[in-house]
Amino acid sequence: MRNVIFAAPFPLETTMRFARAAARLDDVRLLGIVQEIRGGDDARLFADVVRVGDGLDTVQLIEAARELERRHGPIHRVLGILEPLQVQLAEVRRALGVSGTSPETADLFRDKARMKDELRRHGLPCARHRLLRTWQDAEAFVAEVGLPIVLKPPAGMGCKATWRISSPVELRGALRAMHAGPNNPALAEEFLRGREHSFETITLGGEVRFASFTRYYPTPLEVVETPWIQWVVVLPRVVEGPEFDDARALGIRAVKALGLETGFTHMEWFRRDDGSLAIGEIAARPPGAHIVLANGYAHDTDMYRAWARAVVDDVFDGPFERRHAVGVAFLRGVGRGRVTRVTGADEAQRRVGHLVVEARLPSRGDARSDSYEGDGYVIVRDPDTEVVKAAMQTVIETIGIEYA
Repeated sequence: MRNVIFAAPFPLETTMRFARAAARLDDVRLLGIVQEIRGGDDARLFADVVRVGDGLDTVQLIEAARELERRHGPIHRVLGILEPLQVQLAEVRRALGVSGTSPETADLFRDKARMKDELRRHGLPCARHRLLRTWQDAEAFVAEVGLPIVLKPPAGMGCKATWRISSPVELRGALRAMHAGPNNPALAEEFLRGREHSFETITLGGEVRFASFTRYYPTPLEVVETPWIQWVVVLPRVVEGPEFDDARALGIRAVKALGLETGFTHMEWFRRDDGSLAIGEIAARPPGAHIVLANGYAHDTDMYRAWARAVVDDVFDGPFERRHAVGVAFLRGVGRGRVTRVTGADEAQRRVGHLVVEARLPSRGDARSDSYEGDGYVIVRDPDTEVVKAAMQTVIETIGIEYA
């Protein structure tokens, strides 16, 4: 029996989908490290669990893993999907002598400034950036790239804790809010303009075995800045040919440049108005925004199992035929508090219900989510990408959420 540790500090539904996939593999005993206990059927996924006070603390994670090793024997893999956890899990692997992504590689993906330095060293285009430790650093960077710029922590996650800065006054305020200084730099990046996409891979033994593309409508930064926007991601059915060939080559080169051996990656990239490409950032973990789930619908396969097979069994079960375009609409509304009403759902069902493969609407009384994924979603699919895009427009224009 292979002992597989899955660290899930906060066992949300999106996290537990990966845990379930690992638990279903042959000859696997799933062992958990958690900060919060989840009840129901998921509590029975784990053969054993160690609870820690801080699920992101390296020392506590190592101690918990060693306790599980004492109870059950040698550990085969140490897994987790949260981006803020990847370096710590790599340290656990090193401490226990378990194979998998090293701390050095994990940190290269996690530290966005080091990542961009390495990508540029390999000749890959990405947003110009600088670590800001003083106001003089900030002035010099703005003089180089102009305003607006993007400001974030060096180890940020996607568009979370990210600001678009349009004036010196905003820049001073953001640097103060981030407590930026010599020992706590802020990461500044040029503001990339263009169409934003993502590029997902499954990599095995250093070779990209699966690749997928997603388009954001609008960009994630705009979504975070405007909490009422009902936004959409679309996975086009056809991702071969001139529209994506250069981006595919760019993404594969980025994975190799950063040295990932085995795992999922999620890269955000832009096609500028002049047609050129630029990498926003890349993470060594599965994507959010239900993109893994959507890929399953696009390829008629279980992408959670594909992840588990890669990281536990060192096996890729593809290739998978991309049979459908898929869209995910995220439902949000204006206001604060709790959900008082969901409008337009019946009309949306009448118009596009035949395309819907999965949906979750909030219930009256639910607290408004602080996640950029909002309070519900609708997933549609069809062989025709334009049909999916039209259905997404119908959903976000028809369904509304009210709070009070």
